[in-house]
Amino acid sequence: MTTTGTGQQAEAAVAAYLTTLGYKIVDKNWRTKVCEIDLIAKKQQVIYFIEVKFRSSATQGAGWEYIGPQKLKKLKFAASVWAHDHNYNGDYSILAAEVSGAGQGAINIVEIVD
Repeated sequence: MTTTGTGQQAEAAVAAYLTTLGYKIVDKNWRTKVCEIDLIAKKQQVIYFIEVKFRSSATQGAGWEYIGPQKLKKLKFAASVWAHDHNYNGDYSILAAEVSGAGQGAINIVEIVD
């Protein structure tokens, strides 16, 4: 399977998992010319911007560890663009979702706080 196919499987697994936790998926693979967000979900009155990371094995480290300062800056920018484009002024949070093993393994959700 291609990297894109594996990423799409991981994103679908995270979307399904979040739905079971009461989140409503608002958008998938939202993008502009300069930024993108894997998943956008809503629970209660909060919007969540989710970066999905797939790891085929634990030897690769945790997916959220690969979200460094530059990636976090891009995620924050993308979230602000989405909020502006959708006239959204409410609370939001950025999450990392790590999927381990073939897109059907364990899913860990981590809130990114800087």
